[in-house]
Amino acid sequence: MIKVAIIGRPNVGKSTLFNRLVGKRLAIVHDMPGVTRDRKEAPARLRDLDLIIVDTAGYEYSNKDNLEQRMWKQTKYAVDECDVCLFLFDAREGVQPYDDHFASLIRQSGKPVILIGNKCEGRLQEDSIYEAHRLGLGDPIPFSAEHGLGLDLLYDALSAYEKETTEADDAQDVVKNDVRIDVNDDGFFELGEETEEEKARPIQIAIVGRPNVGKSTLVNALLKDDRMLTGPEAGVTRDAITIPWEWKGREVKLVDTAGLRRQARVSDSLERLSASSTKYALDMAQVVILVLDADAVLDKQDLTIARRVVEEGRALVIAINKWDIANRKEALDKLNYKLMTSLAQVDGVPTVTISALKKEGLDKLMSAAFKVYDRWNKRIPTAVLNRWFADAMAANTPPLGKNKRRIKLRYVTQAKTRPPAFFISSSNPEGLPDSYLRYLTNSLRENFDLGGIPIRIMVRKTGNPYADKD
Repeated sequence: MIKVAIIGRPNVGKSTLFNRLVGKRLAIVHDMPGVTRDRKEAPARLRDLDLIIVDTAGYEYSNKDNLEQRMWKQTKYAVDECDVCLFLFDAREGVQPYDDHFASLIRQSGKPVILIGNKCEGRLQEDSIYEAHRLGLGDPIPFSAEHGLGLDLLYDALSAYEKETTEADDAQDVVKNDVRIDVNDDGFFELGEETEEEKARPIQIAIVGRPNVGKSTLVNALLKDDRMLTGPEAGVTRDAITIPWEWKGREVKLVDTAGLRRQARVSDSLERLSASSTKYALDMAQVVILVLDADAVLDKQDLTIARRVVEEGRALVIAINKWDIANRKEALDKLNYKLMTSLAQVDGVPTVTISALKKEGLDKLMSAAFKVYDRWNKRIPTAVLNRWFADAMAANTPPLGKNKRRIKLRYVTQAKTRPPAFFISSSNPEGLPDSYLRYLTNSLRENFDLGGIPIRIMVRKTGNPYADKD
């Protein structure tokens, strides 16, 4: 297994190369320089080489404590942790001053470097390839990440490091958690009925919310590491970043996401790409932690996000951040009112007050996330379910149907989990009013501890056993 960091100045095609090697469009690609900010990791396979590819932010020099400096720290960490660096330069533009400066920093790191002249689709770039020798990083490889040209040369260059890294791994007998990543379906897990194999897989937890509510700060606090870029600027995170983690012996994949603004406020194409990445992460997660600012609890955009989580059938936990500086009574009163009036379809959503900055309430938050995950996977035995069903109908009999005849509900079965879904057999399913389904849903929540998760109830018509007989 070779860990490979893709480095270079902004807009030389690092994310395009990342997607090319991974074989999926996992990283956002845009013409605007500086799109990538956090480092993103994914497994890849180039012929018989097993790789971990790390996409990094474009290097921009800064001696101030600003976003560029924080981005450079993330890139430097990726360089320190990798086995080999892929140093990209733009063969169309030629070697630039930033390339020279960055190359000197990489030489000082002592890491092996493979020099790649990207965007090299024709003979016009040959002069730039020869010029790149002055960087002192060896012979450059003519390459086109967009068109997949030069992969054979890259394979040959990377093969030289396979034996070294394999021997080092065998000597240490170490298996790192961050290289055992199962990324079926673009890095996310298939949903549906959970098998024994799936139960052993990490739980996918997405951290979502509006911009600048503290999502990345929360991820860093959970990891106890400055893994994600944070800062006072809104919208620092642009891409969904998946990070392997473990909490009390259970494997987790935390997904930090870009902030979601109201659709009407999204104006440029880059923000639309970021929003699309966040929505995909939200849809594919198993548990979604919706982070709220304590000073603006469940505003219109928060409710929009929460409703999407519920509609997609995900388990929901609400984290009220910045609790250490909040007007607590006002925030709780507003939260309870909004949950009762605007999110009544999912009664019992766990709400946890936290301070990501001060690392307060994090254990309670994760306990709530795992508890709601267990509810999301809950299967109720059929006999127990039908005893409840009989008691529920005895307490509140089904109403009359459209033909003024009483609707007969015969039995109930659980069709699936994740989220729990139930089939009710009925003689007249079209006539059953929504109010009675809501009654049954609330009774299910109360009797089987299913608070905070979506519940699906479908009524289907019972077949007539004498329909085909003379």
